Amino acid sequence: MRPDYSLDLVRREFHAEAPNRLWFADIPYVKTYQGWLFLAVVFDIYSRMVVGWAMASKMTAELVDNALRMAIARRNPPSGLIHHSDHGSQYCSLLLGSTMRSRGIRPSMGAIASPWDNAVTESLMSTIKMECVHRFIFKTREEAKLEIFDYIKRFYNRVRIHSSLGDLSPLEYEQQQLQTVN
Repeated sequence: MRPDYSLDLVRREFHAEAPNRLWFADIPYVKTYQGWLFLAVVFDIYSRMVVGWAMASKMTAELVDNALRMAIARRNPPSGLIHHSDHGSQYCSLLLGSTMRSRGIRPSMGAIASPWDNAVTESLMSTIKMECVHRFIFKTREEAKLEIFDYIKRFYNRVRIHSSLGDLSPLEYEQQQLQTVN
């Protein structure tokens, strides 16, 4: 029997009925002249909104915990939210597990060596790399951080349209859905 931290609660069902029910997470690498910059991303599958992120020169448990803490601070999710990731050591860490437990977040992980279990996250990482990271040659990590921050905050979440959202941006989709409910 697998330990609880590795249960796949998503089972390739890449949708949610409401915001803050299912978040996905991953860490892409960004090349700079100073060395690698690691970007931890948390996004809400409901609207494809990037809800938390953190960047650092080392891929640590603190990096993914900081991204999750940002998402929690920005969204204040209800207890029972599912956080889905791969089996990277950062996602299996005691630090991240403690943060999740304290907020009632349920960890979920796809099968080892099965990229399809996290395909939606791989798609987001590819988009970030193609539309932002690969367009530049970054001299410093700080330069990369500023460009990535601007891309996520000003373009991806607010402007970039998604066919899965009826050709709306994540922000527009959430606003439209909120108006429909009210």
